[in-house]
Amino acid sequence: MIGGRWKRSLLPVLEAEGLRPTPDRVRETLFNWLGQDLTGWHCLDLFAGSGALGFEAASRGAAAVTLVETNPRVARQLRDNQYRFDAAGVKVVQGDAFAVAAQMPAASFDVIFLDPPFAEDWLGPALEHAARLTRPGGAVYVETDRALIGPDAPVPAALEIVRQARAGAVHFHLLQHRQPGQTA
Repeated sequence: MIGGRWKRSLLPVLEAEGLRPTPDRVRETLFNWLGQDLTGWHCLDLFAGSGALGFEAASRGAAAVTLVETNPRVARQLRDNQYRFDAAGVKVVQGDAFAVAAQMPAASFDVIFLDPPFAEDWLGPALEHAARLTRPGGAVYVETDRALIGPDAPVPAALEIVRQARAGAVHFHLLQHRQPGQTA
């Protein structure tokens, strides 16, 4: 972790196909954008993988963090890390990200972390779920292999890109859920 109560704690990560933990430098930028204190926030890490983003949010005071992971071995590692950190506010859900998201109530989260596998074409559907699940004024973090610019970018009208950066081959973006009545 890079901040919060578990600062300087190492997060064990399994080797699994497509698993790429978000680099420390990118996480530091993200949490500078979001703010250092996430006290009371409800967070969703829809493609949890290593869980680095969700555990970082919990370390910074998030009240509830839901980690969704499809790979059983990786989900077991997330539960082991949850136990290791005594992270009572972290919930690990093993299952298909889209099926799990479809069952969640609308406007449930203050921030949603989206880092789907780059090899899959899941970004558009993931952003649609995020637009429904994020509270007005809430944030969606997106990590991709390309910038979300141009007319082909799969950004729903309810979301607006407010920050973006690049670190090597990774493009990362912070989107904000528009307030009711707010237009582009």
